Amino acid sequence: MPTPAALDAIEATDTARSTGTAAFSKFMAVLQRIADAGEPLNIAQLAAQTGYPRPTVYRIVGALIAEGLVIESLRGATFELGPRLMSLASRSWERSDVRVAAIDALQTLRDATQETVHLAVRSGAEMVYIEKLESPHAVRMASRIGTRVTLYSSSVGKAYLASLDVPTRDSLLQGLRLERFTANTIIESTALIAELEATRARGHAEDGEENEAQIFCYGCAIRGPDGQPAACISVSIPLFRKSATPLESYVKPLRAACEAVAERLAPMSRSPI
Repeated sequence: MPTPAALDAIEATDTARSTGTAAFSKFMAVLQRIADAGEPLNIAQLAAQTGYPRPTVYRIVGALIAEGLVIESLRGATFELGPRLMSLASRSWERSDVRVAAIDALQTLRDATQETVHLAVRSGAEMVYIEKLESPHAVRMASRIGTRVTLYSSSVGKAYLASLDVPTRDSLLQGLRLERFTANTIIESTALIAELEATRARGHAEDGEENEAQIFCYGCAIRGPDGQPAACISVSIPLFRKSATPLESYVKPLRAACEAVAERLAPMSRSPI
Protein backbone atom coordinates (compact mmCIF):
# COMPACT_ATOMS: atom_id res chain seq x y z
CA MET A 1 0.00 0.00 0.00
CA PRO A 2 1.43 3.44 -0.94
CA THR A 3 2.77 5.53 1.92
CA PRO A 4 1.26 8.97 2.66
CA ALA A 5 4.34 10.58 1.08
CA ALA A 6 3.88 8.50 -2.07
CA LEU A 7 0.20 9.43 -2.24
CA ASP A 8 1.11 13.11 -1.88
CA ALA A 9 3.62 12.77 -4.70
CA ILE A 10 1.02 11.10 -6.95
CA GLU A 11 -1.51 13.82 -6.18
CA ALA A 12 1.05 16.55 -6.92
CA THR A 13 1.92 14.89 -10.25
CA ASP A 14 -1.77 14.62 -11.22
CA THR A 15 -2.33 18.28 -10.31
CA ALA A 16 0.67 19.34 -12.41
CA ARG A 17 -0.63 17.31 -15.36
CA SER A 18 -4.08 18.84 -15.01
CA THR A 19 -2.63 22.34 -14.82
CA GLY A 20 -0.40 21.70 -17.83
CA THR A 21 -3.32 20.32 -19.86
CA ALA A 22 -5.47 23.33 -19.01
CA ALA A 23 -2.69 25.74 -20.01
CA PHE A 24 -2.10 23.90 -23.28
CA SER A 25 -5.84 24.03 -24.03
CA LYS A 26 -5.79 27.80 -23.57
CA PHE A 27 -2.82 28.15 -25.92
CA MET A 28 -4.60 26.04 -28.53
CA ALA A 29 -7.86 27.99 -28.13
CA VAL A 30 -6.09 31.29 -28.81
CA LEU A 31 -4.09 29.82 -31.70
CA GLN A 32 -7.24 28.37 -33.26
CA ARG A 33 -9.03 31.74 -33.04
CA ILE A 34 -6.13 33.41 -34.82
CA ALA A 35 -6.12 30.68 -37.49
CA ASP A 36 -9.88 30.81 -38.09
CA ALA A 37 -10.20 34.60 -38.20
CA GLY A 38 -11.10 36.17 -41.53
CA GLU A 39 -8.71 39.02 -40.71
CA PRO A 40 -6.08 39.51 -37.98
CA LEU A 41 -7.46 39.93 -34.45
CA ASN A 42 -6.19 42.11 -31.61
CA ILE A 43 -5.86 41.21 -27.92
CA ALA A 44 -9.29 42.59 -27.02
CA GLN A 45 -10.99 40.57 -29.77
CA LEU A 46 -9.14 37.40 -28.80
CA ALA A 47 -10.11 37.90 -25.16
CA ALA A 48 -13.76 38.42 -26.12
CA GLN A 49 -13.84 35.33 -28.34
CA THR A 50 -12.04 32.99 -25.95
CA GLY A 51 -13.48 34.32 -22.72
CA TYR A 52 -10.02 34.59 -21.17
CA PRO A 53 -8.83 37.74 -19.33
CA ARG A 54 -6.76 40.16 -21.41
CA PRO A 55 -3.59 39.63 -19.35
CA THR A 56 -3.88 35.87 -19.94
CA VAL A 57 -4.35 36.34 -23.69
CA TYR A 58 -1.46 38.81 -23.79
CA ARG A 59 0.86 36.26 -22.13
CA ILE A 60 -0.30 33.46 -24.44
CA VAL A 61 0.19 35.57 -27.57
CA GLY A 62 3.63 36.61 -26.34
CA ALA A 63 4.63 32.97 -25.87
CA LEU A 64 3.27 32.03 -29.31
CA ILE A 65 5.24 34.87 -30.90
CA ALA A 66 8.41 33.76 -29.10
CA GLU A 67 8.01 30.29 -30.65
CA GLY A 68 7.32 31.64 -34.14
CA LEU A 69 3.79 30.25 -34.19
CA VAL A 70 2.21 33.72 -34.35
CA ILE A 71 3.45 37.05 -35.71
CA GLU A 72 2.24 40.62 -35.41
CA SER A 73 0.53 41.66 -38.63
CA LEU A 74 1.72 44.54 -40.78
CA ARG A 75 -1.08 46.76 -39.56
CA GLY A 76 0.23 46.38 -36.00
CA ALA A 77 -1.49 45.37 -32.74
CA THR A 78 -3.17 42.40 -34.48
CA PHE A 79 -1.89 38.88 -34.95
CA GLU A 80 -1.74 36.15 -37.58
CA LEU A 81 -0.17 32.73 -38.03
CA GLY A 82 3.61 32.62 -38.01
CA PRO A 83 6.12 30.99 -40.36
CA ARG A 84 7.05 28.17 -37.99
CA LEU A 85 3.46 26.94 -37.78
CA MET A 86 3.06 27.10 -41.54
CA SER A 87 6.32 25.21 -41.98
CA LEU A 88 5.17 22.46 -39.63
CA ALA A 89 1.83 22.20 -41.41
CA SER A 90 3.52 22.09 -44.80
CA ARG A 91 5.80 19.26 -43.71
CA SER A 92 2.84 17.31 -42.38
CA TRP A 93 0.89 17.66 -45.61
CA GLU A 94 3.89 16.92 -47.82
CA ARG A 95 4.48 13.65 -45.97
CA SER A 96 0.80 12.67 -45.88
CA ASP A 97 0.22 9.23 -47.43
CA VAL A 98 -2.99 10.54 -48.99
CA ARG A 99 -1.27 13.51 -50.60
CA VAL A 100 1.60 11.38 -51.88
CA ALA A 101 -0.85 8.87 -53.32
CA ALA A 102 -3.04 11.60 -54.85
CA ILE A 103 -0.63 14.02 -56.49
CA ASP A 104 -0.40 12.32 -59.90
CA ALA A 105 -4.17 11.80 -60.09
CA LEU A 106 -4.77 15.43 -59.09
CA GLN A 107 -2.52 16.63 -61.91
CA THR A 108 -4.31 14.40 -64.39
CA LEU A 109 -7.68 15.68 -63.17
CA ARG A 110 -6.63 19.32 -63.36
CA ASP A 111 -5.30 18.86 -66.88
CA ALA A 112 -8.46 17.02 -67.98
CA THR A 113 -10.89 19.57 -66.56
CA GLN A 114 -8.75 22.71 -66.87
CA GLU A 115 -10.20 23.75 -63.52
CA THR A 116 -8.95 24.07 -59.94
CA VAL A 117 -8.83 20.84 -57.96
CA HIS A 118 -8.56 20.39 -54.20
CA LEU A 119 -7.62 17.46 -51.98
CA ALA A 120 -9.22 17.68 -48.53
CA VAL A 121 -9.25 15.65 -45.33
CA ARG A 122 -11.59 15.89 -42.39
CA SER A 123 -10.41 17.93 -39.40
CA GLY A 124 -12.99 17.83 -36.62
CA ALA A 125 -16.24 19.36 -37.86
CA GLU A 126 -14.62 20.71 -41.03
CA MET A 127 -12.63 19.72 -44.08
CA VAL A 128 -9.18 21.19 -44.67
CA TYR A 129 -7.45 21.50 -48.04
CA ILE A 130 -4.07 19.76 -48.00
CA GLU A 131 -3.37 20.20 -51.72
CA LYS A 132 -4.56 22.54 -54.44
CA LEU A 133 -3.73 22.64 -58.14
CA GLU A 134 -4.72 25.85 -59.89
CA SER A 135 -6.71 26.15 -63.07
CA PRO A 136 -4.64 27.42 -66.01
CA HIS A 137 -7.38 30.00 -66.68
CA ALA A 138 -6.97 33.61 -65.57
CA VAL A 139 -10.03 33.49 -63.27
CA ARG A 140 -9.20 31.15 -60.38
CA MET A 141 -10.33 30.15 -56.90
CA ALA A 142 -9.23 32.32 -53.96
CA SER A 143 -8.68 29.28 -51.72
CA ARG A 144 -5.29 28.06 -50.50
CA ILE A 145 -3.75 25.03 -48.82
CA GLY A 146 -4.92 25.08 -45.21
CA THR A 147 -8.31 26.61 -45.99
CA ARG A 148 -11.05 25.05 -43.89
CA VAL A 149 -14.55 24.49 -45.30
CA THR A 150 -17.69 23.10 -43.74
CA LEU A 151 -18.89 19.54 -43.91
CA TYR A 152 -22.39 20.57 -44.92
CA SER A 153 -21.94 23.28 -47.59
CA SER A 154 -18.82 22.21 -49.48
CA SER A 155 -18.66 19.47 -52.09
CA VAL A 156 -15.77 17.74 -50.28
CA GLY A 157 -17.68 17.88 -46.99
CA LYS A 158 -20.89 16.50 -48.44
CA ALA A 159 -18.96 13.78 -50.28
CA TYR A 160 -17.33 12.82 -46.98
CA LEU A 161 -20.61 12.75 -45.03
CA ALA A 162 -22.41 10.78 -47.74
CA SER A 163 -19.70 8.10 -47.63
CA LEU A 164 -20.22 7.38 -43.93
CA ASP A 165 -22.65 4.88 -42.46
CA VAL A 166 -25.88 6.57 -41.38
CA PRO A 167 -25.31 6.44 -37.57
CA THR A 168 -21.83 7.97 -37.90
CA ARG A 169 -23.10 10.58 -40.35
CA ASP A 170 -26.02 11.57 -38.16
CA SER A 171 -23.78 11.78 -35.10
CA LEU A 172 -21.55 14.25 -36.93
CA LEU A 173 -24.52 16.25 -38.17
CA GLN A 174 -25.87 16.67 -34.64
CA GLY A 175 -22.72 18.52 -33.64
CA LEU A 176 -22.82 20.98 -36.56
CA ARG A 177 -24.10 24.53 -36.41
CA LEU A 178 -25.55 25.21 -39.84
CA GLU A 179 -24.83 28.74 -41.04
CA ARG A 180 -25.91 30.32 -44.31
CA PHE A 181 -23.11 31.52 -46.63
CA THR A 182 -25.19 32.18 -49.73
CA ALA A 183 -28.86 32.06 -50.67
CA ASN A 184 -28.30 28.45 -51.76
CA THR A 185 -26.75 27.13 -48.53
CA ILE A 186 -28.78 24.26 -47.09
CA ILE A 187 -29.30 24.91 -43.37
CA GLU A 188 -32.42 22.80 -42.69
CA SER A 189 -31.50 19.39 -41.26
CA THR A 190 -34.18 17.47 -43.18
CA ALA A 191 -33.16 19.05 -46.48
CA LEU A 192 -29.48 18.40 -45.78
CA ILE A 193 -30.08 14.71 -45.04
CA ALA A 194 -32.08 14.44 -48.27
CA GLU A 195 -29.18 16.04 -50.14
CA LEU A 196 -26.71 13.61 -48.59
CA GLU A 197 -28.90 10.66 -49.56
CA ALA A 198 -29.01 11.99 -53.13
CA THR A 199 -25.24 12.40 -53.04
CA ARG A 200 -24.80 8.79 -51.92
CA ALA A 201 -27.13 7.57 -54.70
CA ARG A 202 -25.41 9.43 -57.54
CA GLY A 203 -21.87 8.83 -56.25
CA HIS A 204 -20.71 12.42 -56.16
CA ALA A 205 -21.47 15.63 -54.28
CA GLU A 206 -22.50 18.97 -55.72
CA ASP A 207 -21.99 22.42 -54.26
CA GLY A 208 -24.30 24.64 -56.28
CA GLU A 209 -23.11 28.03 -55.04
CA GLU A 210 -23.73 26.90 -51.46
CA ASN A 211 -20.31 27.76 -50.10
CA GLU A 212 -19.40 30.65 -52.39
CA ALA A 213 -21.49 32.63 -54.88
CA GLN A 214 -20.74 32.05 -58.56
CA ILE A 215 -18.70 28.90 -57.83
CA PHE A 216 -19.97 25.39 -58.61
CA CYS A 217 -18.05 22.40 -57.24
CA TYR A 218 -18.19 18.64 -57.69
CA GLY A 219 -16.77 16.41 -54.98
CA CYS A 220 -16.06 12.72 -54.54
CA ALA A 221 -14.67 10.63 -51.70
CA ILE A 222 -11.54 8.51 -51.74
CA ARG A 223 -12.21 5.33 -49.81
CA GLY A 224 -9.38 3.83 -47.81
CA PRO A 225 -8.64 0.11 -47.59
CA ASP A 226 -11.11 -0.11 -44.69
CA GLY A 227 -13.91 1.24 -46.87
CA GLN A 228 -14.12 4.50 -44.95
CA PRO A 229 -13.57 7.91 -46.59
CA ALA A 230 -9.87 8.77 -46.29
CA ALA A 231 -10.07 12.09 -48.15
CA CYS A 232 -12.08 13.87 -50.82
CA ILE A 233 -11.30 15.57 -54.11
CA SER A 234 -13.20 18.45 -55.66
CA VAL A 235 -13.29 20.29 -58.97
CA SER A 236 -14.24 23.98 -58.64
CA ILE A 237 -15.63 25.91 -61.59
CA PRO A 238 -16.64 29.56 -61.98
CA LEU A 239 -20.30 29.46 -62.97
CA PHE A 240 -19.78 31.44 -66.18
CA ARG A 241 -17.32 28.77 -67.40
CA LYS A 242 -19.31 25.68 -66.38
CA SER A 243 -19.64 23.07 -69.11
CA ALA A 244 -23.03 22.13 -70.51
CA THR A 245 -22.00 18.46 -70.10
CA PRO A 246 -20.74 18.34 -66.49
CA LEU A 247 -20.87 14.56 -66.11
CA GLU A 248 -18.46 14.09 -69.00
CA SER A 249 -16.39 17.20 -68.32
CA TYR A 250 -15.96 16.96 -64.54
CA VAL A 251 -17.64 14.03 -62.80
CA LYS A 252 -16.18 11.14 -64.78
CA PRO A 253 -12.58 12.42 -64.50
CA LEU A 254 -13.20 13.15 -60.81
CA ARG A 255 -14.40 9.62 -60.09
CA ALA A 256 -11.47 8.19 -62.03
CA ALA A 257 -9.07 10.28 -59.94
CA CYS A 258 -10.58 9.08 -56.67
CA GLU A 259 -10.44 5.45 -57.80
CA ALA A 260 -6.80 5.85 -58.85
CA VAL A 261 -5.87 7.29 -55.45
CA ALA A 262 -7.75 4.53 -53.63
CA GLU A 263 -5.76 1.94 -55.58
CA ARG A 264 -2.49 3.62 -54.62
CA LEU A 265 -3.51 3.84 -50.95
CA ALA A 266 -4.15 0.11 -50.67
CA PRO A 267 -0.48 -1.00 -50.73
CA MET A 268 0.45 1.82 -48.32
CA SER A 269 -1.84 0.34 -45.67
CA ARG A 270 -0.05 -3.01 -45.63
CA SER A 271 2.53 -3.49 -42.93
CA PRO A 272 6.03 -4.33 -44.16
CA ILE A 273 6.97 -7.97 -43.71
